[in-house]
Amino acid sequence: MSRIFLGVDGGKSSTNALIGDEAGHILGSGRGGPCNHVGETEGHERFIVAMRECLSQAAKEAGIPEQARFEASCLGFSAGPADKEPILREMLCTKHLIVTSDSITALSGATGGAPGIVTVAGTGSVSCGRNGDGVIARVGGWGYVFGDEGSAYDITRRALRAALQYEEGWGTRTVLHKVLQDATGIASMQDVVRQFYTTRFSRPQIASYAQLVNSAGQEGDRVACEILEYAAQQLALITQAVRKRLFRPDETVRVSYVGGVFRSSLVLGHFRALVETEGANRVEPPVFGPTTGALIEAYRSAGLNTQPTGLPSFDL
Repeated sequence: MSRIFLGVDGGKSSTNALIGDEAGHILGSGRGGPCNHVGETEGHERFIVAMRECLSQAAKEAGIPEQARFEASCLGFSAGPADKEPILREMLCTKHLIVTSDSITALSGATGGAPGIVTVAGTGSVSCGRNGDGVIARVGGWGYVFGDEGSAYDITRRALRAALQYEEGWGTRTVLHKVLQDATGIASMQDVVRQFYTTRFSRPQIASYAQLVNSAGQEGDRVACEILEYAAQQLALITQAVRKRLFRPDETVRVSYVGGVFRSSLVLGHFRALVETEGANRVEPPVFGPTTGALIEAYRSAGLNTQPTGLPSFDL
């Protein structure tokens, strides 16, 4: 049998695995539950269960034993690699092991392993790039307390602030007040704030209200439009910061985008205009998803420049 390779992307909603041969053919894929909270109570066990789920499914589809030996494995996680690597070294039989952040696997997937930049804006936000010399730079990704500008969570946070200001009589009139009332079922924005500080609303749930801000912006609410434009500006700023650290001013750079915030045509259009206006940048959709990016990194660690083929729909 030819050498086999493993790529895994693990985050807040699911854990996905791809197994490929050295020619890039996808042999098997699998999906497990979320695996990003190893440090929390029962998090260690949840992580192991999620990993076993996705690996077992992928191995079964590939027709290989669950304890098969991989030539190289790359696993990227949204909460970072530090607390996961010791567990994975016990779980996997692999010659080369890379445990990294999901920004690296998102970058490799978005650019197909080529030099470039990816800016991610989902619940949080981060920008990551790699130049032709293999040098990597990352900007942002500080988390919801100290950063994540331009993220879905940040968009909801700014919408709530605008609604609070309007409710208290010192802000601009905006439909966001009623939008948040209807979405949460809470009449007072003061009470919404108090509830957002409790466990009743998770961070992903709070971030999901960014879609409502986008709808309000599409319908012409000026405050919502300003919030979305500000998000695009912040995402463009972290993108340009990565570019300045990695690329020459005259160098043409591919910039890709990943995450639910970019489903907003208002955010994406403004982001594209800002990024392409400053510097020789080309804003393009991602080539692959992050699980494929992890597999590309596994190939790279073994000295191969292989492009996967026959990918499942979840990572295209």
